[in-house]
Amino acid sequence: MTRVVLLGASPGPDISPTGLRLAALPGNPTVAERLHGQLAAMDPRFATIPSGDVAAALRAVADVAESASESLFIIPENSVVHDELIYQITKTKRGALALVAKEPRPQATEEEDSDQLDDTVVERIPVDEAEPEIGYNRVEGLPVRVRIGKSNRVVSVGTATHAVTRPNGVVLGPLHVSARNAPILAETCRALADMADRFGPDDDLVQLIVFGLVRNGVSVGIRGRRDLFYRRVTTQEEVNEAGAEIVGINEDRARLNHAVKGADGFFTTFFVSTYSRFIARWAARRGLTPNQVTMISIALGVAAAAAFATGDRPWMVLGGVLIYFAFVFDCVDGQVARYARKFGVLGAWLDATFDRFKEYVVFAGLAIGYVVAGNSDDIWILALAALGLQSVRHLLDFSFGASNRRKPPAKLPTISLDAPDDRELRQALVRRKVERDQGLRAVLKAWTKAGRFRAVHWARKMIVFPIGERFAAIAITAALFDARITFITLVIWGSVAAAYTLTGRLMRSLV
Repeated sequence: MTRVVLLGASPGPDISPTGLRLAALPGNPTVAERLHGQLAAMDPRFATIPSGDVAAALRAVADVAESASESLFIIPENSVVHDELIYQITKTKRGALALVAKEPRPQATEEEDSDQLDDTVVERIPVDEAEPEIGYNRVEGLPVRVRIGKSNRVVSVGTATHAVTRPNGVVLGPLHVSARNAPILAETCRALADMADRFGPDDDLVQLIVFGLVRNGVSVGIRGRRDLFYRRVTTQEEVNEAGAEIVGINEDRARLNHAVKGADGFFTTFFVSTYSRFIARWAARRGLTPNQVTMISIALGVAAAAAFATGDRPWMVLGGVLIYFAFVFDCVDGQVARYARKFGVLGAWLDATFDRFKEYVVFAGLAIGYVVAGNSDDIWILALAALGLQSVRHLLDFSFGASNRRKPPAKLPTISLDAPDDRELRQALVRRKVERDQGLRAVLKAWTKAGRFRAVHWARKMIVFPIGERFAAIAITAALFDARITFITLVIWGSVAAAYTLTGRLMRSLV
């Protein structure tokens, strides 16, 4: 459940921005009507806070945050936004997430005058040497007073009286704050309300909230619009432009693309997800549930095991094909859940449990088929070794994940809300970076940075021997060779993967 906070306009006539109509959309709704309908599905009794008086609005947000036991989603009422973008922002696992836009970088040419060239030279000064400033440039009507860093979070925010080092973006509007940070949000908003006279008329309310959160040590992650739409509107002309643009974007295609996990392995990414998403959409539109798709995957896995158990070459090839499609539908069930937004505890349990079941029943089928074909029954030793190794790996994965979830988030430096600029905060961040870039942390950071190279990125994905690579290895080796080669491949690759992941997790546990 998410508590929605709608930052509404002050009471006024129907010609206010939220009363303007989106003629390009079905039903000709007003901006407010459309957004209210979108938000009601999340929180039927969402809080609407007039934003004309900044101090009063901040105190009202604080009241909502103090009483909330769930995460909060804050959004201005004059927003035109895709449903899918709202969904993605509110489903984040980060402590706080803001929708942002970066200021376009100026491009100097020979025809530009010397003043513009000088500005470009200033832009090249390293950020660590730049002086804090009050941002007066604008992006989509908002003052550029946010420093967006390479660490995928907001580094610093300024106001009309608080300078920020090298501002390069804006907070567009939507802001999600997790339940664990709700008390900090409440405290921050009350403190900001007490100093409301320090802010200027062009300071945006959401940007002010992010200003306070960042200074109070909350890590505010960033997200761009990517292939979806968001815009604040204030005039009929802007509403017409927004309506035409949002209609021109295929939200369903974006939703389908986002149904695919972004962190899948090499085999899954290039040999399954390229088309499995379309199977998922077909299944969802015909009313198939994720659990039903899971049962199809299980049936294909059992059929593959039965084919392997015959020991005949044609059936071994068929088994390889069946285990491949068992994995395809294993991907499809999750994609159906994300596309149709049908999640459940039973589905998660079925998916996790029967992934193991399919794998192990195939091991048994391979070993039986090897013996039936007239080979030595010593194959069971290799089968048990592969099964035992994979079981240990799953146990380690589960235990590490459980312990990691109990680990409190790393603390970020804080700075007084009254500080006139962000020098102290940025200096503290530099010291933190130096301290964290030593010993094992330095090794882990270097290995993480190496992932920017495509070859290294995919090598790291493959070395851990994820389920896609395991099923591919079973399908290929069983179809072309025999069970002995399959189990040797599983044991060798699985041992390398276990050593790699165990080393990495030990290092992360020690830092």
